[in-house]
Amino acid sequence: MVDAAQAGTGHLARSAGRLALSFRRRGARTVLFERAEAGALRVRLPRHEPHTPPVAVTLNNAGGLAGGDDLAITVRWERGAAAAVASAAAERVYRARAEDAPARVRVRLEVAAEASATWLPQETILFDQAKLDRETRIALADGSPSFVGVEAVVFGRLARGEVMRTGMLRDRIVLERAGRPVLIDPTRLAGNVAAALDRPAVAGGGRAVAVILAAGPEVAALVEPLRDVLAHAPDGVEHGASAWDGILFARLVAADGLSLRRTLIDALAILRPGQHLPRVWQC
Repeated sequence: MVDAAQAGTGHLARSAGRLALSFRRRGARTVLFERAEAGALRVRLPRHEPHTPPVAVTLNNAGGLAGGDDLAITVRWERGAAAAVASAAAERVYRARAEDAPARVRVRLEVAAEASATWLPQETILFDQAKLDRETRIALADGSPSFVGVEAVVFGRLARGEVMRTGMLRDRIVLERAGRPVLIDPTRLAGNVAAALDRPAVAGGGRAVAVILAAGPEVAALVEPLRDVLAHAPDGVEHGASAWDGILFARLVAADGLSLRRTLIDALAILRPGQHLPRVWQC
């Protein structure tokens, strides 16, 4: 949307959003204790079954991201709290002009002792010539917190025959434990993105990628069941999973977003035994 006051100069209005949430244990339940929304970001709490962790669903009212947009999300799980955060839909990153700065997204997830945190945004879809600079930082406290999270990116609306050919993606995942980084996973693609994805050492022709990250005392026992599930993934899905020092990390590369999503759903059933996925993932 063009700001009328700036229409003559060619400057476009930019979207900004801020969201801060905290979950607190109250007796045997977890409740949303703090909630602050600003700009394009909102959150909803659908009804959930008794004795199950709540799910917060985030929404970007701007309908997607464009060059120069700026979003920031902070979520805190206090001691003993158990809750999931998901997005209402896939996030779309639209074409940016050559002079535009990348869309900027900063996510910080803080997990206190004995808390159980789940981070389940749906896919980020990059349109041709999109620019995205995103960082997700997970801060785990001492005291055996548990965490399961997913980040997935699809390079184009593949079902419509639209492929991201050029653009830019800077994506960085940082996992901290007691204030010290223990895992840093950066992705940098720029220029001819399609050619880079075709390289065997990058995506081997895949157009959808995902990272699954889990932490906690139980994850070492889950890596073999996860590998077994991934071994039965749809054709065109490449995968690898490993676990060390209370961390599980898996990377998936798929030919398309549908195959990727199906594999993620099966993998999350292993990492979250006995827990249903948020309903937004089943729409």
